[in-house]
Amino acid sequence: MANERYNLFAERLHQHGYRLTPARQAVITTLLATGGHLSADTLAEAVHETAPQVGRMTVYRTLDLLSQVGLVRPVYQGTGAAHYVLIDSGHHHHLVCAGCDTVIEFDDCVVAEIERVVAERFQFEVWGHLVEFYGRCANCRDAIHYP
Repeated sequence: MANERYNLFAERLHQHGYRLTPARQAVITTLLATGGHLSADTLAEAVHETAPQVGRMTVYRTLDLLSQVGLVRPVYQGTGAAHYVLIDSGHHHHLVCAGCDTVIEFDDCVVAEIERVVAERFQFEVWGHLVEFYGRCANCRDAIHYP
């Protein structure tokens, strides 16, 4: 499975006219190994552990490129720095707690029907989606005591 995802990244870069350089290979391999949800700085540190020759700016540029070709998406969840999520599967879903900033990822595609309706109504070819629901997790809800 990991190899298939890596090949998808390599193919997408090739389709857009970009080479798969050793530095890009290191960034993609690390990103896939960690499952995404990393800030650029955290990813740069992880890449540096296995490929010390890859600089921080190269990681930033690679993330920007992967975003341009639709493989990752920056997500801002109130923490200041973007976290990059993998969107190669076509959809991505989060529950974001406003109390503790916990992010719960889930795979159940609850918006497939909405996607179909929107595509039909606007004659739009949908490639994927990113859905975030904001609220409070059970721990934060239970921690609030009202008089």
